[in-house]
Amino acid sequence: MMDTTPLRDAYRALLDAAATVADSGDTSPIPPAGEWNADQILAHVAIVTAATITAVSSAATGATATYDNRIAQDTWTLERVIALAGSNTGLRDRLRLQADALCALGGPMLSEAELDTLVPALLLSHGKALVDQPVPLRDLIAGLAEVELPGHTEQLLALLPEDARAEATT
Repeated sequence: MMDTTPLRDAYRALLDAAATVADSGDTSPIPPAGEWNADQILAHVAIVTAATITAVSSAATGATATYDNRIAQDTWTLERVIALAGSNTGLRDRLRLQADALCALGGPMLSEAELDTLVPALLLSHGKALVDQPVPLRDLIAGLAEVELPGHTEQLLALLPEDARAEATT
């Protein structure tokens, strides 16, 4: 059984950062050149989370699982997810529910053998392949908690004005 406490904590930190940005009084914090705005970041994480839930569900049923994050970087798809969620609040609500589902599915439900399932994975960031090989399912889940979610939490907090960012990180 996998302890999903770090994953739950990482989602909580991301959602807290998203709420801080949304409540900052700046109705549309402008991202640095080449970066996403808050809604795009949340849509990206929602797509990545959905793909992870799909991989976990596939492993639990014995079906072939794959993991490819390219669609989570597609601008049209990000905008579609934003529109479907309806608002920044809708995106945060979606992510909160997805996090609950993933923590329930990715932890106590899976056996050690299922967590060790090798999943062909293609993970890109800024147009470069970070991973292009089979990865144990447990490593995909741990990667969310240790790298993906903290990275996007920092990305969200970077949208705050300097004084608000300092206050949010203390």
